Amino acid sequence: MRSSYSEEDVVLLLKDITGLVQPQSTEEREKKIQAGTHYCEMLPIEYVPTQKYMEVYEEALEQFAEPTAHAVARLSDKIIEKKGNDVVLVSLARAGIPIGILVKRYLKQKYRINVPHYAISIIRGKGIDDNAMKYLLKQYQPEQLLFVDGWVGKGAILNELKKDMEAYEDVSADIAVIADPANVTELCGTHEDILIPSSCLNSTVSGLVSRTFLRDDIIGADDFHGAVYYGELKESDLSYEFIEAIEKYFISDVPEEGKLVEGKGIDEVCAIAEKFGIEDINLVKPGIGETTRVLLRRVPWKVLIDEKHKQDDSLRHVLRLAQEKGVPIEYYPLRHYKCCGMIKKLADA
Repeated sequence: MRSSYSEEDVVLLLKDITGLVQPQSTEEREKKIQAGTHYCEMLPIEYVPTQKYMEVYEEALEQFAEPTAHAVARLSDKIIEKKGNDVVLVSLARAGIPIGILVKRYLKQKYRINVPHYAISIIRGKGIDDNAMKYLLKQYQPEQLLFVDGWVGKGAILNELKKDMEAYEDVSADIAVIADPANVTELCGTHEDILIPSSCLNSTVSGLVSRTFLRDDIIGADDFHGAVYYGELKESDLSYEFIEAIEKYFISDVPEEGKLVEGKGIDEVCAIAEKFGIEDINLVKPGIGETTRVLLRRVPWKVLIDEKHKQDDSLRHVLRLAQEKGVPIEYYPLRHYKCCGMIKKLADA
């Protein structure tokens, strides 16, 4: 699979389906998703950021590169402690890819090791790409593999991994992430709901690759899951600008995180769903990363922000997107998260 990343940084175990799938509008996709079509059978039209939004992104990158770098360092140290030097990073496409590259580079800088790094697809409700797993298990011991993602929202992908890994003996369902406000994994850089700047954009900060795709008429029984390469966005590609901005702040000894989280984020999500009369908790997307995705890719109903974070710089891009799309903001007390995006229930779906 093509991407704007070098193969030294990551090998994408994906089928290139560029030109084979017609992207659909957000509204069109949302209606189909809520009527039962799986999101992996369609591709969105990529959001083209406004100039104002890009200014907010650049400011976010400048401001949050250092805390992100420190979280990468803490995560990388935990990975070595848990998996040793023979680890093989397996990023979950696509949000995990830039994070996997950062971990790979940090391990090279601090530990002088060059670990293999791959990206594979996992789809909620459909599972992990079995052909990609078979490919990896032909080359490596199951104990070496470690899944990497960007952040945890409520833990849906971790649950998917736990279920899927029953089919692969000795492959751990552990997931390594930068931020885990849901409190579901120890392999995280922080339990804070921090802004990871790559969550603000789509393909232009992820190697110009689309989200992953799975549909029988295009993905054969022996194929990897698919993705599109957006070569036409080459001029807007910020993938390496993001990596290098974070890398600049790598240090060998990072202070330990003091934050202790009690309880699980999923309990808070269930309480929110109940409070707002939402039957399907998949329509509730907690945390900065997930809220951003709702605003970029779905039809948002409203955004909840914890009042104590309403002046928080890490939410500026969320406020900007909400304003651009006319999405109401409601202040609501949150324990694990700074904000929460809610998807509109489309009655005519």
